[in-house]
Amino acid sequence: MREPVAGSTGLSGPSRALGAQTARRRYVILCALLWLPPGLGMASMVLLFSERGMSLGAIAGLFAVHSLTVAVLELPTGGLSDVLGRRPVLAVAGVLNAVACVLLGLGATAWVLTAGMVLMGAARALSSGTAEAWYVDTVHECSGPDTEVRTGLARGGSATSAALAAGILLGGALPWLLGLGPGLGARLSAATGGVVLPLAVPLLLGAVVRILFVCYVLAVLREPPRPPATVRSVVRGVPATVLDGLRLGGRDALVRRVLLSAAAAGSALAAIELLVPGRTAEVTGTPGSGAMAYAALSCAGFLCSGAGSHLAPFTARVAGSGERAVLAGFGAGAAGLLLLGISANSVHPMATAAAVAGFCLVYLGLGAASPNENELLHRRVSSAGRATALSVQSLAQQLVGALTGLAVGWMRPGPLPWLLTGAVLSAGALLWLRRADERAAGAAAVG
Repeated sequence: MREPVAGSTGLSGPSRALGAQTARRRYVILCALLWLPPGLGMASMVLLFSERGMSLGAIAGLFAVHSLTVAVLELPTGGLSDVLGRRPVLAVAGVLNAVACVLLGLGATAWVLTAGMVLMGAARALSSGTAEAWYVDTVHECSGPDTEVRTGLARGGSATSAALAAGILLGGALPWLLGLGPGLGARLSAATGGVVLPLAVPLLLGAVVRILFVCYVLAVLREPPRPPATVRSVVRGVPATVLDGLRLGGRDALVRRVLLSAAAAGSALAAIELLVPGRTAEVTGTPGSGAMAYAALSCAGFLCSGAGSHLAPFTARVAGSGERAVLAGFGAGAAGLLLLGISANSVHPMATAAAVAGFCLVYLGLGAASPNENELLHRRVSSAGRATALSVQSLAQQLVGALTGLAVGWMRPGPLPWLLTGAVLSAGALLWLRRADERAAGAAAVG
């Protein structure tokens, strides 16, 4: 697509509006570079911390530090993105993430690892929703506020899932490959005085990808110029933007549905992350083989999520609207949780197959729902508060996910946790049934 002539949008030079196709392509690459490093570290981080002498309780504490940092900074950093701009916030997030990967890959003490988790949490909060906000802003700038963004969001979701899946496979394979042959991993550790272990290589590779991410952001991301930011304007603007984002969910029924359904999705994902690893260990017979099976299953889940995101525009066309597409996606996810529940007390091959199908169905359904859900959200928020709205959505998902994890942790393993979270996801789907009926009634009245 030909880019608009400089000056046609009031911009000039390198800040002129990008074409919609160009913005979509850059957004997809941005998503892939943003999420490949977390996938790389996912397979090896816990084992690396154990190798460094950390107990399981200490490792759980490190991950709690990360989650708490994200929760505390989620809304302020969303407001910061709306005040300062997407490009500088993404660049800072990439730098912090690169430093965090190095600290976590090379750190040998609890304080260094804690600092790495804090920096990683801060970077996660800074990048939460910022890339998506940049994409929607750019498309609206060059093609108008009514331009369809669902397809681009779907492609970004597919790129995210593919990057996570590829990262898990590569992050799990690298330490294993370094252990093959004539002691390559041992020679690497000896040459670095024991600082670089084979399990640290995926994290260090993640730092390299983060540097590439920062270079990409600085080189290709363009956005309309904003008023020069001063310390005073930031101090006054960020809290005001955060409050506006919180009020939006209270006064807009559609935004409220988006937030509640994000919370329902967080409940489902929390149950999966907590219960499925134990289930795989039970089926395979040993914790080690269960961990390998869970890694493979997670990769399959991310691929299903990517496929669902890719099919999101098709789902909306078949269902008749974005609201009905969200309803269908959440309904499929609830059916997947039901399959996980009815097979929870059996290791029979048929029950295992049903559980795998349910697992994949949850990710497929949520992947198809997310782009449709977010397009509806972006139609209700302006550029001035877009990143904050996405941060509120992310915070709702994380908080309910954390509460679900605590509740499920107290329950006896079996069908009950799955059925309860399935009921929560079904309630999220029913929110959109009402919305779809209201839209259909409105269309009939107009006709």
